[in-house]
Amino acid sequence: MTSSPSAAGLRCLALAIVGALTLAGCTMVDRLAAVGNTPELEPIENPTLKSGYRPVSLPMPQPAIARFHANSLWRAGARTFFKDQRAHRIGDILTVLIQIDDDASVNNSTSRTRDNDEGASLGGFFGFETQLSKIFPEGIVPSNLIDFGSDSKSSGAGQIGRKEEINLRIAAVVTQVLPNGNLVIHGTQQVRVNFEVRELSVIGVVRREDIDSDNTVRHDQIAEARIIYGGRGTLSDVQQPRYGQEIFDIIYPF
Repeated sequence: MTSSPSAAGLRCLALAIVGALTLAGCTMVDRLAAVGNTPELEPIENPTLKSGYRPVSLPMPQPAIARFHANSLWRAGARTFFKDQRAHRIGDILTVLIQIDDDASVNNSTSRTRDNDEGASLGGFFGFETQLSKIFPEGIVPSNLIDFGSDSKSSGAGQIGRKEEINLRIAAVVTQVLPNGNLVIHGTQQVRVNFEVRELSVIGVVRREDIDSDNTVRHDQIAEARIIYGGRGTLSDVQQPRYGQEIFDIIYPF
């Protein structure tokens, strides 16, 4: 007997499909309205005022008392004699050097085999074994009463290969100074060429000591780094699957 899907499950599936189609329809209307127009660039805004912005909260050490040397013009950590040109306050700008050249390869193989065989007999049980023929009309052989056997075999193989290479420079703004002096940076860059917009974004936490004298920092010196590189426009649209295909891939169970 096969069980049919419940009405509640079908209702949830129908609502999910309707919601996805509605969202796709709204996006479709916006895209149709933009036909023939170049992609709009986002306005320059304060990143701390955006709806999705959340201040960074990390474990902090105990605050240390700053000690100054009397009658000394030199300051600890300064890169110039009179003034440190590196970013250190909210609103300061520094340049992030993004040089990613990753090449990774993972190859796994697994194989497992199991073979079990068990048997049990009831050769003698106070003479009651002879009464089994009365229970089973066709009769049984007590010496070969139970016999189990199982055989299983499984194997798996997986391979992952990845190669990424990105060389970019982007200016970021200091949006927050943590209690231990580390700087939270946020930088975005948009470049439009014809009908395609290239977008670059970097967010993370930087130590002041890692900022070079030319006010630059490497991407591998940024903690909790979030680097986003992508685009939108006519070329990116062609590379994306259609809405119907995405919905079908989500709800298709096989």
